[in-house]
Amino acid sequence: MQDAPILICYDDTAGARHAIDTAATLFPGCSAVVLDVAPPLTVAESYAALTAMTPDFEELNTEDALSRAQLGTDLARRKGLRAEARADAANPTWDGVVEAANDIDAAAIVIGSRGLTGAREFLKGSVSHEVAEHAGRPVMIVPPVRNHQSS
Repeated sequence: MQDAPILICYDDTAGARHAIDTAATLFPGCSAVVLDVAPPLTVAESYAALTAMTPDFEELNTEDALSRAQLGTDLARRKGLRAEARADAANPTWDGVVEAANDIDAAAIVIGSRGLTGAREFLKGSVSHEVAEHAGRPVMIVPPVRNHQSS
């Protein structure tokens, strides 16, 4: 498993960028796959899918996800990781992450956290916690950056 890459989840948010920074610090120079998982169909797209001329939304969403993953890959490379981009479409998102980790036999999964707790976490869901619960491999959940003020 020494040569196995780490899988870094990336959605072009501050939390995802922080996860790349953390992975680069903890695993300098390692091989990484930067993944973005898109929904196969968004709510708005589901209404459009009822029309006669329906584009392949899953393909379009996967292409969009690959664009975001490439942004993360570029960042990871600038931070010293040997990174490549990957995208998928899955619902729920955590399932796509776990499947990708299995496909590449990832040494570990690195994922940012929105820092939700309590009712907010219950209502919005926690992809990072679902990944950790279902991955069957090490998962590093990177907490959001906290702005500490001196008292």
